Amino acid sequence: MGFEIRFPNGKSRAVTFSFDDGKIQDRQLVNLFNKYNVKATFHLNSGKFGREDYISAEEVKSLYKGHEISCHTVSHPFPSSLTDRQMISELYDDRRCLESLSGYPVRGLSYPYGEYFDKFIDAAVFSGLEYSRTVQSTYGFTLPGDFMKWHPTCHQSEAEKLVGKFFEKDDHVRIKLFYIWGHSYEFDRDNTWEYMENLLKGLSGKDDVWYATNIEIKDYLTAARNLTVTLDGSALYNRYGIPVYVENNNQIIKINPGESVSIK
Repeated sequence: MGFEIRFPNGKSRAVTFSFDDGKIQDRQLVNLFNKYNVKATFHLNSGKFGREDYISAEEVKSLYKGHEISCHTVSHPFPSSLTDRQMISELYDDRRCLESLSGYPVRGLSYPYGEYFDKFIDAAVFSGLEYSRTVQSTYGFTLPGDFMKWHPTCHQSEAEKLVGKFFEKDDHVRIKLFYIWGHSYEFDRDNTWEYMENLLKGLSGKDDVWYATNIEIKDYLTAARNLTVTLDGSALYNRYGIPVYVENNNQIIKINPGESVSIK
């Protein structure tokens, strides 16, 4: 099989961001993302809405419009300190609250304090969550192998130094994902708003980059990885509900939902 997966419209690079906690600095950060037409995922603690330095529940739907709302547990505990029942409650109740505010299924998570282990992962899956981000930086641009242990490229403070490498041509890496995570309050604390805007300037507006939320990345890669291939590798069938793009013999091929295509 000589074909290779590409991102939507045949692009070979993608950028995704995620930010935790739902602090009031998210308001300024969302404005920056909207200014540069870049998408982000925001992992929220529903039990903290309306507290000092946290956004209100009433603004969730409008503030994050065009981006993704995702879980971060109700109260941001250390998962290892919870009973089995508390784990389910922290995840299930957070998801239920966020769905009632956003009006759409909430399907992702980031682990509070970056702490995860098998039992907590099982609780997340049981709660209907489909991916979760860790805080373990890879400093690379490879695609995630396990969406429940989704390791980002780096923290926001380290991202600028990797931009050049992201855009370098690499004959050994045909498709790149730059995943940046952090917290909006850190830009106030560290006086780095200008740094963040410069980062977005350097990454945005590129024809060969797909700017996506975490769940969009997850959905697309799931569809692409599950293309049905004939035994002789001559045809592909897309059984998912979104178009998938592949490259074969230097040609970009679009495979629409429910379509079979020849790749001879």
